[in-house]
This record gives sequence, structure tokens and C-alpha cells, in this order.
Amino acid sequence: MNDNTATDTLDLNILDELQQDIPLVARPFAAIASRLNIPEPLLLERLKYLYEKGVIRGISPIIESRALGITAATLVALPVPAERIHGVAELINQYPEVSHNFQRDHQYSLWFTLSAENEGALEKILTGILTRTGFSRDDCLDLPTVKKIKIDVRFPLAPGKKEDS
Repeated sequence: MNDNTATDTLDLNILDELQQDIPLVARPFAAIASRLNIPEPLLLERLKYLYEKGVIRGISPIIESRALGITAATLVALPVPAERIHGVAELINQYPEVSHNFQRDHQYSLWFTLSAENEGALEKILTGILTRTGFSRDDCLDLPTVKKIKIDVRFPLAPGKKEDS
């Protein structure tokens, strides 16, 4: 959101609601609209506006991967030269095991998260990525998940909302 993006209290309430649980029902936006006491078409109109203004980049679930048998994960950083960043990112994005891939203004310029059913499978996938991108083990930072501490962060935006609500 930038200073030129006009948002009102309803927009902020919508953003707060989107940070709560989105119901797993046939029409989740109708349920969210009901919680906000607004019609679903108005909610969808506001979501489109917020998306077009860049306030919302996407809406996606956070899945408890261990419940699905995915027990190994790591955060990987590569020192990709600027002229290769898009090509390497595109290659990494081909792997369904990669959930995030982002560029940073740092020596390690490309970071991504990788998940697999176990450490052996994770190692095999990472080795494949390194081989295909031309990087070695010594080139990368491999920061495996050793303990899940927190995955839930919400930012109350509407006036009168408390951080723990």
C-alpha cells in the first residue's frame, strides 16, 4: 500500500477479516461478507480494487504440511548474479516443492523455501536444483527447519482492533 492508495474503514475491516480463518465452504467470500455485514458483491468489488491497487497481492492458504506427511523443509539462499536472476528464479519455480522464491538486495540474492516428505527427498531435490542452476553446496546457504516456532502473524488494521483479536 502506498500513500496514494485510498482505503477506508471498510477496506481495513476487509483486510482484517482476510487475516482470520477463511471458511472452507462453497462460497467463502459470501461467508466473509456476512461476517462484515455487507453484501458479497460489495466485498468482491472491494477485493478487486485492493488487488488492482497492489494492496492485496494474493489470497492463499497456510497449510500444516506435517499433517500431509511433509516433514522436511529448508530455506535456501543463492548468490545469483543480477543478469541470471530471472532465469534461475524461473527454473526454481518449476519445482512444486518450492513454496516461496524471492529476490533480496544482498550477496545472497535469491531465497526460496523447499519442502519434501523427508530429509532424503529434500536433499535430492536441492541437489537437483543446484546442479541445474550451476551452483555448488558451498555456494548456497541451506537453513533447514529444526523447530517450528510461529507461523501466525496478523496485523490489525481497522481502527479499534487489538493485536490479539
